[in-house]
Amino acid sequence: MKQIEEQELEFEIEEKKEEGITRSIISWIGHNTKFLLVPGYRLKELSQREFEYEKTISKRKFIRRLKSTLTILGILIVFTIVTFAIFGEWLTPYTFEQANGVDKTSISWAGPSPGHPLGTGKWGRDILARLIYGASASLTIALPAITFSVILGVIFGMIAGFYGGWVDSLIMRITDVFLAFPSLILALVFVSIWGQRMEVIMLAYGILGVPYYARLIRGSVLQARELPYIQAARASGSGNWRIMFKHVLPNIIQPIIISFTFDIGGIILSLAGLSFLGYSDINLVEWGNDIADSRDMVMIAPHAMIWPGIMILITVLGFMLVGDGLRDALDPRLKNL
Repeated sequence: MKQIEEQELEFEIEEKKEEGITRSIISWIGHNTKFLLVPGYRLKELSQREFEYEKTISKRKFIRRLKSTLTILGILIVFTIVTFAIFGEWLTPYTFEQANGVDKTSISWAGPSPGHPLGTGKWGRDILARLIYGASASLTIALPAITFSVILGVIFGMIAGFYGGWVDSLIMRITDVFLAFPSLILALVFVSIWGQRMEVIMLAYGILGVPYYARLIRGSVLQARELPYIQAARASGSGNWRIMFKHVLPNIIQPIIISFTFDIGGIILSLAGLSFLGYSDINLVEWGNDIADSRDMVMIAPHAMIWPGIMILITVLGFMLVGDGLRDALDPRLKNL
């Protein structure tokens, strides 16, 4: 009898399981009839999962494209230069005042020694200490200047490209005037008029970079403003400023990011040229200024000119390699290369 009862219980349990499965299938079909019968219909849950999956895959592809040997080398160089700029006081036994002053205990233009691994320059200054402190001066001028250029350039470029008409013509003619002159010449003019101070040099390069970014962003806006998603935003009642900075800008920001990285190296190189011509701030430790001071001693102390030149070369190369890696990672046309 017990065996018969147990068999009946097992049979009832199996029947309930089958009924539960059947009900689940019928319920799922009832809830997803549109998905099964209507072409192109998408379930919210599946769409969300697909979006999260594609976002994860996109991040993985982006990181994978950044893992090239040259990009990693550029990142290491930039990291080293930033470390010099931030922790310079801890990386050298000489203070900033000693590196930029007169060292009466050392011989000027001397070769490498235990106390001065890379030798000394003008007035007995330690070359290695000046190389380390020079990173701070270069980044302190380049980063704020390029940030200023990007912010104003994006604003003017967005307005010119989105509104068009006389507004576009006025802004573009002003940018044409600035772009018609070499940036180094205009920087010399600004510094000569307002003085050889770090703030003036920073502002000069910031102003000179605005026309380039305005033109760059304007071209992208002209293409994006006629796309369907912009027309849909207009139809939904969005204002011009909301469309420009919430819908258009996020979709055209990639060239700005790439140019930002490239131009940091360009400004550092241009700053070195400005310092070489004698238009630098004397209160700064700057690589171009070191090259200018040692150009008459090239036969006696070539190391005093070679090492600052190598630092400029390495720093500019590092930012260029990072910019090139970002271009390859962010440009969808290069993803299959």
